[in-house]
Amino acid sequence: MLGPLLLWQRMAVESSGWVAVRCVFRLTIEGSQVYEERVTLWHARDADTAIVRAEAEAEEYAAGIDAEYVGLAQGYVLSDAVADGAEVFSLLRTSPLDAESYLDRYFATGAERQSQLE
Repeated sequence: MLGPLLLWQRMAVESSGWVAVRCVFRLTIEGSQVYEERVTLWHARDADTAIVRAEAEAEEYAAGIDAEYVGLAQGYVLSDAVADGAEVFSLLRTSPLDAESYLDRYFATGAERQSQLE
């Protein structure tokens, strides 16, 4: 299993007392292997504490849906209070790809199980 990752681990952040944690799961739906990225919100003193709690909950969640928690947990310390429009997760990725190629590679692969707004 991969260990938990702390986003901006060494950067001092004014904390709201909330930490968002993204965990990744693998499951089978209709014979297809599917990965789920799930973000949960934790009231915790720091990202380490939130990740420990999120990983315990991830194991329970996975067992409840017959999935596997694959061991990736990324924590994001919220600097803003939880409210409309509050940023709850951010991931920075260095990439030489142009915007369209980046979206095609990481977000719009055609294999997502999502609905479209009309």
